[in-house]
Amino acid sequence: MTTLNDFSRCVAQYDPHALPVSAAQAIVRQWATPVAAIERVALRDALDRVLAADIVSPIDVPAHDNSAMDGYAFNRAALASGERSGTASVVELTVAGKALAGHPFAGRVAANQCVRVMTGACMPDDCDTVVPQELVERDSADSIAIRFAANALTAGANRRRAGEDLARGHVALRAGRIVRASDLGLLASLGIGEVSVRRRLRVAFFSTGDELRSLGEPLDAGSVYDSNRYTLFGMLRRLNVDTLDLGVVRDEPAALEAALHSAAANADVVLTSGGVSVGEADFTKQLLQTFGDVAFWSLAMRPGRPLAFGRVWSGAQPGEGRPALFFGLPGNPVAVMVTFYQIVREALLLMAGATPRPLPVIHATSRAALGKRAGRTEFQRGVAEQDAHGHWHVTPTGSQSSGVLSSMSEANCFIALGHDEGDIAAGERVSIMLFDGLI
Repeated sequence: MTTLNDFSRCVAQYDPHALPVSAAQAIVRQWATPVAAIERVALRDALDRVLAADIVSPIDVPAHDNSAMDGYAFNRAALASGERSGTASVVELTVAGKALAGHPFAGRVAANQCVRVMTGACMPDDCDTVVPQELVERDSADSIAIRFAANALTAGANRRRAGEDLARGHVALRAGRIVRASDLGLLASLGIGEVSVRRRLRVAFFSTGDELRSLGEPLDAGSVYDSNRYTLFGMLRRLNVDTLDLGVVRDEPAALEAALHSAAANADVVLTSGGVSVGEADFTKQLLQTFGDVAFWSLAMRPGRPLAFGRVWSGAQPGEGRPALFFGLPGNPVAVMVTFYQIVREALLLMAGATPRPLPVIHATSRAALGKRAGRTEFQRGVAEQDAHGHWHVTPTGSQSSGVLSSMSEANCFIALGHDEGDIAAGERVSIMLFDGLI
């Protein structure tokens, strides 16, 4: 059996105790295999699901040439045959009838005639150009003749061609796309009521630590409420995966082992928070060395240095039973969010069968000096805003301690400082990742 550890050693810059973020992302990407199961769902149930196959348009959209605006449809030849009036050529046409959306004009249109058309109406036979109604002159409201300047528009203007949006037989949406609200409308416009999607990814998660208390329990001396499970739940819900919350697991080897086996038996991915550093009671790391397969334990990243990635099995030995990818996240609340978005998120999307897009990054001017040590990637919390000229500026939220969860609620972006960067002076340009748009 090829182990993650063996594979990881072949990755450039491999260091299991201080792995660069880019190397960690590359390792995780290689092992994030999409779920194989596919199911058919109704269109209304397809929102935020991952398409399992290309959607090929069964029809032309639009189905017929139609008018792009309210006006008068005619044949382009009339533009060249207009009569000279002063210095401009004027086209004069007789209105032969009317066409509305869903109610086409069925007659023939002579060379000196036009048809009153509304937006979306089928173009009458022999007509290929539409003059907007605001460019037209009429002697009276009930006049059947119209006039307009020939140089006011070009031949073929204001006509939407059949198949202009989507042509029959062309791919409308690619496999791996996460279906959004606009896609539902697009699919409906094609007459498609069901689509094939990947099975939802199943993710089990739990927190470790004797000091943790669940909501509703009293706080003893030295104990704290477990916030990480709720943060993880929120981030997972945004990704539309099925979740299995296993609660708080005490720092006891037997309890941790049972929780890991149970999680692997019921989920595709297992997430834990806490227990992967070098503390005396961090038994998760010890257990994984016994029945797991771990690629790395630590990243050259702040916050989020202690992070384990590997596989666990539902059986007692590596390779025995059902496998699941494992992410052992740090215990500090901010570090949980940073490592999730920088390492875990892409892996979950890949396993769900999606084609992930890079997180959006923009450049901003830092309003304050930022301390940064070269040799690790840092993600500081900041508040970004645009000035009156549209330029982005960012201000750090103050303390960058990974235990200050309130700073994540205050911030609206990560200030992303690269592996080789050092201190940043006020006024320098930095890269930021806005929280809105992550999913």
